[in-house]
Amino acid sequence: MGRTGPIQTVTLTLYRFGPWVDRLWAFAQMGFARVPLWRVPGLRFRKLLGVGTGEGFTPIPDTSRCAILCVWDDAESAVEGMQLPVFERFASHAQESCTIVLNTISARGSWSGRSPFRADAAPAGPIAALTRATVKPAKALRFWRRVPDISRMVGNNDDVLMKVGVGEVPLLHQVTFSIWPDAETMARFARRSGPHAAAISAVRDGEWFAEELYARFRVADAHGTWHGRPIQDMLQ
Repeated sequence: MGRTGPIQTVTLTLYRFGPWVDRLWAFAQMGFARVPLWRVPGLRFRKLLGVGTGEGFTPIPDTSRCAILCVWDDAESAVEGMQLPVFERFASHAQESCTIVLNTISARGSWSGRSPFRADAAPAGPIAALTRATVKPAKALRFWRRVPDISRMVGNNDDVLMKVGVGEVPLLHQVTFSIWPDAETMARFARRSGPHAAAISAVRDGEWFAEELYARFRVADAHGTWHGRPIQDMLQ
């Protein structure tokens, strides 16, 4: 893509917790882990996120799951940083966890007033899509009325290798993350008529979002387990 130098690395780590004592610990870390994460070398952007119930695309949080999204200077910073105590503590309390390593293909929009993703990669192999939005409070009800139909479409689509909905603030700050076999498969779903296309049209016409970001990634690596399955097997 005409750029030389280190390639930015993005990691999304998902954790699933069992007993309530571990779930309460994870909930507390949504506040307590912020300072340690700010001190990690090479970590330029980070978000502690809750996960929705079911397929994840719901306004109801799943107290057994959480996620950490990180944007690193390069792959070496990511490998070294993920071995630090703040991440080890999450893993030690979790029943299972997985990390998906990504390189940005394209990105537009902002997240908390920043543009965290730098396009370095070309499409190859599985492609991940991330959509993040701050929903205007006055539009929240109309937004969430459309979500069940969209969730059903994504959940019933056999082409989707993995999908999860996460967020910072229930109802208002939402992130959807999905992985597809290739760019064409993902684009075909986006073009399809139905609830998904209707929701996109409504959002554009009604200006539902105060802030939004759309990004596409190449899946560079993945390790760990999710729902009892090796994440690598899910992406094949």
